[in-house]
Amino acid sequence: MIYLGIDCGTQSTKTIALDGDTGKIIASAAQNYEVLPGLPPGHMEQHPAIWIEAMDATIQKVLEILGTRRREVRGIGVSGQQHGFVALDDAAQVIRPAKLWCDTSTVEECDLFRAHFGGPQFFIERVGLDMLPGFTAPKILWLKRHEPENFAKLAMVLLPHDYLNFHLTGKFRMEYGDASGTALLNVRRRIWESEILEFIDPSLPEKMPPVGSARAAVGLLKPELVARWNLSREVGVSAGGGDNMMGAIGTGNVVPGRVTASLGTSGTIYAYSDKPITDFKGEVAGFCDSTDAWLPLICTMNVTVATEAVRNLFGWSVRELDAAIESAPAGSAGLVFLPYLHGERTPNLPGGSGVFHGLTTGNMKPALLARAVMEGVTFGLAYGLERMRELGISPVEIRLTGGGSQSAVWRQICADIFNRRVVTLAETEGAALGAAIQALAAVQTTKPVNEWSASMVQINPDQTAEPDGKACLGYVEVREKFNALTQALARQKFL
Repeated sequence: MIYLGIDCGTQSTKTIALDGDTGKIIASAAQNYEVLPGLPPGHMEQHPAIWIEAMDATIQKVLEILGTRRREVRGIGVSGQQHGFVALDDAAQVIRPAKLWCDTSTVEECDLFRAHFGGPQFFIERVGLDMLPGFTAPKILWLKRHEPENFAKLAMVLLPHDYLNFHLTGKFRMEYGDASGTALLNVRRRIWESEILEFIDPSLPEKMPPVGSARAAVGLLKPELVARWNLSREVGVSAGGGDNMMGAIGTGNVVPGRVTASLGTSGTIYAYSDKPITDFKGEVAGFCDSTDAWLPLICTMNVTVATEAVRNLFGWSVRELDAAIESAPAGSAGLVFLPYLHGERTPNLPGGSGVFHGLTTGNMKPALLARAVMEGVTFGLAYGLERMRELGISPVEIRLTGGGSQSAVWRQICADIFNRRVVTLAETEGAALGAAIQALAAVQTTKPVNEWSASMVQINPDQTAEPDGKACLGYVEVREKFNALTQALARQKFL
């Protein structure tokens, strides 16, 4: 049988077809799109219609590749960018463009939350994370404060992947993993946190969808889509989840000791945990995962954003960028780069900017500048990994995903800065693969999704990087300087 995995991101939507018998990806398609132009600084939005258009188009392309085998499709799973706010009216129509995970326009709303509830500790204890710009809850309050006429129309709150599930099935539902990224879900009790909902508005609890286990499917594909795509009548749609939750399944991060690091436009570090993780500093988000366990996670907003900026600055190809960085020494001859070009989420610096520190006439060279940028974004992720260690997560192996994982020099920098073995996966589309594996597990219920993931996900043995002891030792000192610079500039409000 065949299972479709869909990954709806900020820049594109991808659909893959997984052969459930061989574990091979037998078809794939992608469609790109942009965020809405011309918005004020800090505002990042997309209209959900472009996600639907891209999903339908990529499914159609994949089915064309499958040909007559399309009748073997038995399940569909959807991965979606987390935290986006899709507002529907009572006719299930989108009220306004969705505010995205990278939208930082809600600083005032976060301050109002903290003032009312006495600071961040309330939120960390109840919903597993501090109330920060980017999460869904402050976006809903923003709508009420800034667009009351649209808030008056609000009848249903959905996340991006839930909206795609609604398009596929006609049903409203959230699962624990993606719901925990709203800052509205009690991550221990796995129920909506009524005090936070009612602070936003007394009517909000009735506008939240049912929330439940990711092990339960949403339902069957709508008959009109079955007919349009000429599929079997018994195509199930699994619960799906946030891109990080699906990425965990698609990278085999379903047992203790494995950590996934995503080197994409933004960056994430996350790990499997069989118990809730509470970070009272509010830096590690204590998310639920999509296997009914937990997924402690940190997110940074500047990864390939920064490396692409320096590549374009010097007019290099990707290969030329890697060659230049490989020619430069570890530590970049004293250059340290703070990569907060778009502000930052971890640490919480929504108004931050990038900084080169330690420039001299001797190290102001393209290769050293480029290496400092790549090291800087990796130190940003290492900051979160170290915090996870402090909370009891013991990483044995780092599984790299995202576009940056294809760089051999970056893999080695990660191994040396993280001081752990680094591997990549045979299938690079981790979130889409995780969604397809979840769909398989929802149909073939002989074993849980964790076991399906373990049997389906394969590492790439040719892209393993082992830490170099000398480089690891040198990077400890540079990382300490990186962290001290960040803290000092933040205290003086220069970041």
